Amino acid sequence: MNTEQSESDLIIVGCGIAGLSAAVSALQGGLSVTLIERAPEADFGGNTRWTEAYCRMKNEREISDDFEEHFAANAGWHVDPNVLAVVSDPYGDWPAYVRAHPFPDPEVISTFAASVPETIAWLNGFGLRFEPQPIYLLTQNTTRIAAKGGGLALIERLMQEAKGLGATVLFETTAVDLLRDEEGRVAGVLTVAPDGRRRRRPSGATVLASGGYQGDQEMMTRYIGPKARHIRPVARGGYYNKGEGLRMALAAGAAPAGEYGSYHAEPVDPRSRQAEAVVFVWPYGILVNKRGRRFVDEASATVDAIYDNVTRSIADQPDGIAWVIFDAQVEDIPRWRTSIRSDQPAYEAETLVALAEQLELPAAELEPTVAAFNAACPPADGEFTPFVLDGRGTTGIEPVKSNWSRPIVKAPFRAYPIISANCFTFGGLKVNPDAQVLDRDGRVIPGLYAAGETVGIYHQVYTGSTSVLRGAVFGRLAGLHAAMTPQERRDAAE
Repeated sequence: MNTEQSESDLIIVGCGIAGLSAAVSALQGGLSVTLIERAPEADFGGNTRWTEAYCRMKNEREISDDFEEHFAANAGWHVDPNVLAVVSDPYGDWPAYVRAHPFPDPEVISTFAASVPETIAWLNGFGLRFEPQPIYLLTQNTTRIAAKGGGLALIERLMQEAKGLGATVLFETTAVDLLRDEEGRVAGVLTVAPDGRRRRRPSGATVLASGGYQGDQEMMTRYIGPKARHIRPVARGGYYNKGEGLRMALAAGAAPAGEYGSYHAEPVDPRSRQAEAVVFVWPYGILVNKRGRRFVDEASATVDAIYDNVTRSIADQPDGIAWVIFDAQVEDIPRWRTSIRSDQPAYEAETLVALAEQLELPAAELEPTVAAFNAACPPADGEFTPFVLDGRGTTGIEPVKSNWSRPIVKAPFRAYPIISANCFTFGGLKVNPDAQVLDRDGRVIPGLYAAGETVGIYHQVYTGSTSVLRGAVFGRLAGLHAAMTPQERRDAAE
């Protein structure tokens, strides 16, 4: 093992929006920085490289009205009311079990929300812009803007800035363990270089911004169960997220946070090679499994509010696959094709029997499923309003369909296959408002920070369009805090 390595003030594991935000912030604060990136240079950036980078904001200066509210409503399953009562006390008075609790505590979420506008303004300083962009969701239940040029523009510009400020970037290098000094402070990382050799890389502090574990089948199966065999990353960047950052931190005593048994799911066409080959047309048809049976309310709310849970339910179906069945009445919906980003065509036939044959579904099951659905639809009256919940639900069948229930009767009949793809895993590390990692007793682990997907704040349902913001905000918080002098930290704590 080669131990002759120069020390950096800060080592950052991961070069997505989180790691690069941490790097540039720390470099601006005068620190020397080394970035560790598993991917080759052409693929750096993790999930950020492949995303449109939607942000839950009204504009560049204001977050959406429901930002904190959505996190509070999805803080975990059956959260102990004793825990909730304590968090109304000053943060410093919280007992250890509350500081280390896996739920997204109000102090962290409040800091997150308050830091978004200033973080966007900071990104604006590099020429990056956020504005309303065309979106593949036909309906929206909140306000969103997006990075001009998507996540790729963000990481390319920040990487340019980091290199210009003197950062060392090590591609095709994997961090596999944390170094600790005799007092327990994190003092760097152990890495595996492209040649397979292990090297100790000392540093004054370390930021874990290495994503989740969607690219590691063992961890996916351990936390999410056997159905993980049917779940793949939504884009190529996810394959580089193999969970080492989480494993090494947990082994060092870090507190887990977020819902380890869940993930942010997107409905994609398994035939497509496109990143995020999403299919969002299913609220205007029905979803059936390989047995030709419905299994979920396809339109309990607008698609952007429910697709996370509905898509996870697809993973629970036989072989982890479903098909959306719809008919020619889809042409009544303006821009309906924008809700499908697959580069593969729909299956199409003049009869349901012929469609079932193409899909290799049992026609003896699919036909009565569609017939029962058709009979349960309300009478057609009034104007069809596809972008507004119309309350036109089915009666007499289970599961119900709550909105946009129209009989599937008009040829040609169409279908797309859908699987549950994994944008990122919910399980992560517990951090405080400065992005410092906490141990299982709620104490700061000296010298260790986390940012981006490595921070665990999601439970139940993903708070949509906040992941890129999570990366930028907590990355910047980590970089800024690492660059503070001891006196500045004491002043900030008072």
